[in-house]
Amino acid sequence: MKRLKITNDHGWTPQKLRKQERKIKDASLRVRVTAVRLVMEGHLGKDVAKMINLCRQSVALYVARFNEGGLDHLLDRRLPPGRVPFLTEEQQQEIRQLVLTTTPVDVGWGISSSWNTRILQSYIQQTYGVSMSREGIRKLLHRLRLSWTRPTDKLVKGDPTLQAAFEKELEFIKK
Repeated sequence: MKRLKITNDHGWTPQKLRKQERKIKDASLRVRVTAVRLVMEGHLGKDVAKMINLCRQSVALYVARFNEGGLDHLLDRRLPPGRVPFLTEEQQQEIRQLVLTTTPVDVGWGISSSWNTRILQSYIQQTYGVSMSREGIRKLLHRLRLSWTRPTDKLVKGDPTLQAAFEKELEFIKK
C-alpha cells in the first residue's frame, strides 16, 4: 500500500490548517481539513482514518483533492442540480402575481373568494398543461414566500367616528 503524501501544500502549513479548522462550522468539512493536516504532519492514511473515524479511501480522496486544488478544492461541495421544475421561472412568477393580486372570481375560476391548492391545481392544469400534486403546489407557494391566511371581512361602509367611539368605550370597559 502506497503512503499518502501532500505533493503540493499550496502555501498551507499544519499550523495554518489547525487555525482554519477552528473557523469552520460544518463538521464534515472540518474533518476533511483535519485529515489533510494529519497526513501533512506525517501520519499514515490508515492511522488518520482510525483517528477521525473515516475509511482510508476517504482520507486518500481528501488528500488527492487538496493536492489538486488546495483548500478551496477540498472544501468545495457541489450538490447535484436536482429535478427540473414543472413550471418555468416566469410561470412561477405569474402564479405568484395571480395569487397576490386576484381572486378566483376575478379570473372566472369558480365562486371562491380565495385561492387554495385545489383551485390552483386545476388552474395550472388548464393554463399551462402541467399536472402537479396539491402538495407540490403547496411547496411551490412556500418557495415563492407565500403563506396561507384566512380572508378577513373588511367593513368598507364603516363610519370611522363611530368606530373610534367604540374603541374608546371598549378601552373603558377593559379598565
